[in-house]
Amino acid sequence: MKKIISVLLLGITIFTFAFSSPALAADAAAGKAVFAANCNACHLGGKNVVAGPSKSLFKEALEANGMYSAEKIIAQVTNGKGAMPAFKGRLKPEQINNVAAYVLEQAEKGWQR
Repeated sequence: MKKIISVLLLGITIFTFAFSSPALAADAAAGKAVFAANCNACHLGGKNVVAGPSKSLFKEALEANGMYSAEKIIAQVTNGKGAMPAFKGRLKPEQINNVAAYVLEQAEKGWQR
């Protein structure tokens, strides 16, 4: 019985690492530097100086706009939308994943420094 449980747990662990979301492996600390260099002009402190508070990066606004997930943020940063430019050609996928992790981390904290 112990062997079956051990094999099962090992299988779950391997499956989790093999199919985990890229944002889970992303580095929010590295995302902070990328955000500072590329996003602060419009999103300083989680705000949105172009589209206003309803499109800010605060948790409530992200949730209200269906954007409170790493996948949605990655797609927005990669492809752009509305006034937001696409960063696909400017940032590497890893950098975009890191930015998404940073945005979600800061949204959870209320963008406090």
